[in-house]
Amino acid sequence: MIEQFPSPARLSRRNFLVLAGLGAAATVTACSSGGTPPATPYVSPDSTAVKAAEQVRRTNIGTGNTVTASLKAGPTRIDLGGVQVDTWAYDGRIPGREIRLRRGDLLRAELTNDLPAESTIHWHGLALRNDMDGVPGLTQSAIAPSAPFTYEFLAPDAGTHWFHPHVGMQLDRGLYAPVIVEDPAEGADYDLEAVLVLDDWLDGVAGRTPDQQLDTLRRDGMPMSGMGMDHGGMNGMGAATDPANPLGADTGDVDYPYYLINGTLGADPFAVRARPGQRVRLRIINAGADTPFRLAVGGHQLTVTHSDGYPVQPVTGSSLLIGMGERFDAIVTLGDGVFPIVASAEGKQGQGFAVIRTGAGRTPDAAVRPRELDVPPITGLQLRSREEVRLDRRNPDRVHELMLGMDMSGYRWTINGATYDQHTPLEIAEGQRVRLRFVNQTMMFHPMHLHGHTFQVVDDHGAGARKDTTLVLPNQTVEVDLDADNPGQWLVHCHNLYHGEAGMMTTLSYTE
Repeated sequence: MIEQFPSPARLSRRNFLVLAGLGAAATVTACSSGGTPPATPYVSPDSTAVKAAEQVRRTNIGTGNTVTASLKAGPTRIDLGGVQVDTWAYDGRIPGREIRLRRGDLLRAELTNDLPAESTIHWHGLALRNDMDGVPGLTQSAIAPSAPFTYEFLAPDAGTHWFHPHVGMQLDRGLYAPVIVEDPAEGADYDLEAVLVLDDWLDGVAGRTPDQQLDTLRRDGMPMSGMGMDHGGMNGMGAATDPANPLGADTGDVDYPYYLINGTLGADPFAVRARPGQRVRLRIINAGADTPFRLAVGGHQLTVTHSDGYPVQPVTGSSLLIGMGERFDAIVTLGDGVFPIVASAEGKQGQGFAVIRTGAGRTPDAAVRPRELDVPPITGLQLRSREEVRLDRRNPDRVHELMLGMDMSGYRWTINGATYDQHTPLEIAEGQRVRLRFVNQTMMFHPMHLHGHTFQVVDDHGAGARKDTTLVLPNQTVEVDLDADNPGQWLVHCHNLYHGEAGMMTTLSYTE
């Protein structure tokens, strides 16, 4: 686990520090070694500015309705579909129970931590109030074993979202579940919905745990890529130029024994039941820790309508590439029969498997590879936002460059040359238009996720998709714009869990 509170002797100049033990009420400042007084005061998670932003949301879009949820995180034994594993999960199931509400509703979710370790919940994709964001040492104190904590916030953004811990390697167990925020104006272009949660699985298999896997990577160093080259260094050969392999030759650091759709293997697949001719809205979430997925429905085309909750100009294709932390909604008009849903682990061996059943027929073999997977997939970087959700045209007030790197002396991933325990905050001020320039100096892709905001991908062809997680391909640069309208302290990190825990995290920090 990344060190959260370095000793004073290890604090670099202007290093970000949240005083241990003060939790959400901590004074958040930029500090320097040697006892120098704070140079720049930062907005604390429980500040007046944070409370005022939440009140604006409640006034402008609040419905007055409250949705409650009770969650218990604890050890459990799970049947993955013929494979029994001991893991951690919410309420003894994976995925955990879906939380569904409407845009503008207030969510009140009480977590009881029955784990043998501290935990939190991060509400991935929701631009919520800062002290509810679930990052220990930054927005709240970690929730101790046997302790409860109540998360309460307005849900401002409709879309397909999800929740998971933000402590150590807990996400690579079974601790995740969907959060679906409905838009009352939607629904005319489909007849039914199906939520698909994709995951890579190793916990409890042959005695392995995610923590042990991370320890192995730190001990043995970086695996070699499929091209026989290392992950670090700027080399044009590493750029993702092959349409058939859009993420490049090296897509992950961990070989997983299993891949799941909605918590099950192909031996006992999740089934979507419908009628021929119906239009199903697939809400697809990649909850994997180290694996991108290429998803297709055998014999069908996908029309992508939303990315990370926000509407995009519809794009129809045979398959869809989904990075870790990304979500896509796609509409499929169903034929008559039984059809495979396949989530192929991109660049790896194995796949998740589910079925759509609209009529009679045998269930396809779980190892089937639909021909739709052999067509170059749709990616989030190809999508354009819908006019009604585009940011207004405006030059950025501040530009931050985030250099994504890797230290070849060990398994150490960095942003601007520093791991999270030694990072320098990216300062912004409320009301600014901010541009983040992700510059990938490595031979691997990185799904970069920003908490508390959505951004708009910037390119030469118009307004890219509104997202909170974007792929940054090997040796490539991606620019995104955001409006600084949600004060507080917000994590920016790679959603490859192993990269994040090995240091590829920093903070976007509002100044007072």
